[in-house]
Amino acid sequence: MGYIGKKPYTEGNRKLNVFALISSHIQLLLGLIIYFMHDWYKGDMSIAIQRYWKVEHLAMMVLAIVLITIGNAKSKKGTNPALKHRSIFLFFGLALLIITAAIINMVNIDLSRHLFGM
Repeated sequence: MGYIGKKPYTEGNRKLNVFALISSHIQLLLGLIIYFMHDWYKGDMSIAIQRYWKVEHLAMMVLAIVLITIGNAKSKKGTNPALKHRSIFLFFGLALLIITAAIINMVNIDLSRHLFGM
C-alpha cells in the first residue's frame, strides 16, 4: 500500500517486512524437516502427485523465499522511500504469485485436496 499510495517508509514498514522474512524462513525450515522426514524426496517422478511434492513444490517455495529475501535486502539498501516500497512490492508480489500458483497446481494435481490444501 505504501508503493501505490506514495507513503513514507516507516519503522512499521520495516518491522512488517522483517516479520514476513523471518516467518517465511521459519516455514521453509519446517517444510524441509517435513520433506525429509516423510521421504518425499524418494518419490517416483512418473507419478504426478509425487513429482509435484518432490520437485515442483520444493522449487517454487524456495524460489518464493529467495524473492522475499532479495526484496527485503533491496529495501534496506534503498535511500528513497518510493524505491524501498517498490522493491518490496515487486519482490514480495512475485513471491505471492509463485505461492498462489503452487497452491493452484496442487489442487489441480491432487483432486482430493481443495483450495488452500484443506
